[in-house]
This record gives sequence, C-alpha cells and structure tokens, in this order.
Amino acid sequence: MAAIGFIGLGNMGLPMARNLVKAGHAVQVFDLNADAMAEAEAAGARCVTSTAAAAADVEAVVTALPAARHVRAVYLGAEGVLATALNHTLFIDCSTIDVETARALATEAEAAGQLFVDSPMSGGVGGATAGTLTFMVGGEDRAFARAEPILRAMGKNIFHAGKAGAGAAAKICNNMMLAIQMIAVSEGFNLAAKLGLEAQKLYDISSTATARCWSLNDYCPAPGPAPAAPSNRDYKPGFAADLMLKDLRIAMEAAQAAGAVTPMGAQAAQIYGMMAAAGMGGDDFSGVIRFLEGFRG
Repeated sequence: MAAIGFIGLGNMGLPMARNLVKAGHAVQVFDLNADAMAEAEAAGARCVTSTAAAAADVEAVVTALPAARHVRAVYLGAEGVLATALNHTLFIDCSTIDVETARALATEAEAAGQLFVDSPMSGGVGGATAGTLTFMVGGEDRAFARAEPILRAMGKNIFHAGKAGAGAAAKICNNMMLAIQMIAVSEGFNLAAKLGLEAQKLYDISSTATARCWSLNDYCPAPGPAPAAPSNRDYKPGFAADLMLKDLRIAMEAAQAAGAVTPMGAQAAQIYGMMAAAGMGGDDFSGVIRFLEGFRG
C-alpha cells in the first residue's frame, strides 16, 4: 500500500479519496472546504493544512481540481507541489484541463525530477462513489505503470491513451460527444411529448433501437425510464451543466487550434452557455431537456 496525498475534495474528489482509504492506502488530504475535510477525516484520511503538506513525504499525489488555472496554481512555482515534494514523486492529475496545460505540467515535472500523468475521469459522482470510474491516462510508460494500481482503487476501466496530454485529449473529445448526444436525446423526448408519445414507450423502443447510447439508456433526461438518473431527483448533479460548458469550451479551443471542424460541438457549447445564462448551470447537464422545452428562441 502507498502513502498518497490527495488535493481537491469536490463532488468527485471526496469519494475518490474515500476509495483510496478503503483500499488500504495511507491518504493525507487537503481542500479549502472544511466540511469536505471533515468528511474525509471521518472516512480515515489524515487532514493537512496546505497543498505542500499534502504532497510531503508521499509516493504519489492525486489532484482533482476545478479548472486548469487551479491546477497550475497548485503545481507550479517555487511553492508548487512539483518543487516541494520528494524527488520521483508520482503526480496524477484527474482534473479536466486543456492539452497544452497537461503537456506543460509533464515537462515541468520532468525538469523537477518528478513523474506526471494527466488522468481525467468519466463516470460522474455515482462512478466515483462506487469506484467504477473510467480513467484516460496520458504520460510515459513508467509513469503509467506506477499510476495504474492507484487508479485501480478508484476506477474500473484504466486506459493508457498515449503520451502526455493524451488523457486530456480523450476526455474533452468524450465530453463533447456526450454533450451532443444528451442534447439529441433531450430533443427526441421533448418532441415525443408534443406528439403524445409517452416517455417510457419511447425509451423502451429507442433504448433497443439505433438511437441507443449512454445518454439514453443509462442517464435518460426524461423522468421515469432510468430510475438512477438525475432526471428522477430534480436534476441534482451528477455532472453540472456549468462543468459541461467548461469542458465544451476547452474542446472548442482545442478544435480551433488543431483546425478540426466541430459544428455540433460548437452548437452544444452555445446551448449549454444559454442554459447557464438562464440560471440553470448548477443543474445536472441532463437538465438541458428542461431548458430546451422552455426555450422559444
């Protein structure tokens, strides 16, 4: 078992840290949220008073932070964890960040004598709680080999996507596709309602027909057909629309830089932007069905 630092106890990070403790690792945690720290301590983690303390005297550090600016603030500079940790510490960043930042962090880590993988995850709060997340990992082979057993304590599917930045690339591509699918499924159910077709009937048909996908079968945005979906708890996230919008904006910036044509991705970003502007950004991203139902252009 390993000594692990964990920085970022948000909706995903807290259950991930709990699962590391359950797996027998010695986990020391830091977050600005005192309530989250208390919950982690109750689960068996040791609370520390700073990011530097979380990264001190451990074999690996896991970070799960809201955005690239937070990741850079934690990792870089004279007081950043790359500079203050023991040499050859493994850093596993599970945040969703842009590819350029992930590659830059890998370069900085190498220069500091550390190992780094970008390892964003998919599976939502349910997956984080159950320990069934999918991790998409970018980094050198030796870094991935050290990271994999730690990730196994938090996830079910661990993929080595390629060199530094490949995990970040896989995540933003995945979430762009997911956002587009959720909007399409929502439009289908809204249309069905206008045509007098019951949501359960459409679900029974489409979930076994050519429209089947995770957004329909497992996370149906219409209340009723998928009991565990946020649609059956007033769209409490889950994965908030604001976070989906953040990921879509990262994807659109990447598409522009790479010269990729992503018109549906751009439209999805616009729709989730309008949803956020309407005050619905804190709802689960599947709540786009409610936004679209009430949108009149």
